[in-house]
Amino acid sequence: MPTVPAHSGEMSQDSERDLVHPSCVNGDANAPRLTSALDPAARSAKRMYDGLSASSVGLELGIAVILALLFGMWLDRRLGTEPWMMLVLLCLGLVAGFRNVLRAVARAEKAGHG
Repeated sequence: MPTVPAHSGEMSQDSERDLVHPSCVNGDANAPRLTSALDPAARSAKRMYDGLSASSVGLELGIAVILALLFGMWLDRRLGTEPWMMLVLLCLGLVAGFRNVLRAVARAEKAGHG
């Protein structure tokens, strides 16, 4: 009569011997690495956050331009330099707004490749 093991071996220390440590302990850069599985809810929340960040780009551009325009108009009234301060600050607002857009695009690209 053959002997049947008392357990299936699933919980023994030898059951996962073929897995590689997540960091290169032995210095082999070509060794496969373990990756931790993200919780699906966390993955979904991250995608939602990235989507909201990307959708706020237009709002940032508009706010930068409008605030600069209003501040320029106020300065023109105070200093009597109509329309020069408005035009100068409008240009600065456009530059700041497009700078925010470019930074958001770079952030989105980094998140997509990361």
